[in-house]
Amino acid sequence: MDRIALVGGGLIGQAWAIVFGRAGYEVRLFDADPAVLEQARRNIAARLDDLASLGLLEDGADALDRVRYAATLGEALASADYVQESTPERVEVKRALFEELDRFAAPDAILASSTSGIPASSFTEGLAGRQRCLVAHPINPPFVTPLVEICPAPWTDSAVVDRTHALMLAVGQAPIRLRREIQGFVANRMQGALIGAALRMVKDGVVDAEDIDVAIRHGIGLRWSFMGPFETIDLNAPGGIADYLRRYGQLYQAIEHELATPLDWSDEALIAKVEGQRRARLRAPRLGERSVWRDRRLMALAAHKRRAADDFGE
Repeated sequence: MDRIALVGGGLIGQAWAIVFGRAGYEVRLFDADPAVLEQARRNIAARLDDLASLGLLEDGADALDRVRYAATLGEALASADYVQESTPERVEVKRALFEELDRFAAPDAILASSTSGIPASSFTEGLAGRQRCLVAHPINPPFVTPLVEICPAPWTDSAVVDRTHALMLAVGQAPIRLRREIQGFVANRMQGALIGAALRMVKDGVVDAEDIDVAIRHGIGLRWSFMGPFETIDLNAPGGIADYLRRYGQLYQAIEHELATPLDWSDEALIAKVEGQRRARLRAPRLGERSVWRDRRLMALAAHKRRAADDFGE
């Protein structure tokens, strides 16, 4: 598979263009809004420059040349071996679009969705080619955070999963396979558990939003930037993970019982409280600027991790 169609020119579609373009693949990016595509041109060029400046890209000009901008969906899909959809997170939008993708894409082309949490079965069940559909959920921005969650529908052909996994490895991503569908997949379910606990503590007046962020960025986030939670606790007790669970299991079980009552994420008072605390730290007009800063910090971290990978034979 060397011809890639990307449908949806927002931030995720742009990031996928960088992922595939820098890996040597021919990319056609389509969005129904020409203004979105024009913005995509500028953003992709800027992010490629950032990657090159940190030694994460050998030839940004070549990568940029590989990304073409399609005027129509049909033009984007023509001869595509793999299609990655990155459109709004609404079932009805994805269902209508996948009907078109299934109708017009080559019969053996894989149809993948970037959805953050909607199972593929929700929008592919009625398709003639549903066996070639699955989710390939990236973590934003995927050109520096390489995790891709591959989640098949119950009817997805196993060969399609294998081919998608191989493609993601080939373009430098870090794919994982889900053995069955689950809403939110893996990363967002874990992130949701953490955010839920954080919201509860802000709501209950235990701590402010900024102190939560300090606890993560100067605490467990440092460890989690290069190891996962299981390896973290495996190294945090003399006898390893079994020793840790026996030592601290009752503490965490008590916390789970405390969190058993569902949190109302639509609580307007809570939303206003957290929003107010965040806007005191970062005014709304600077959100875009801070996002660019985040991407550059992630690039610097990726460069560091690449240099350090050989330290332990990884």
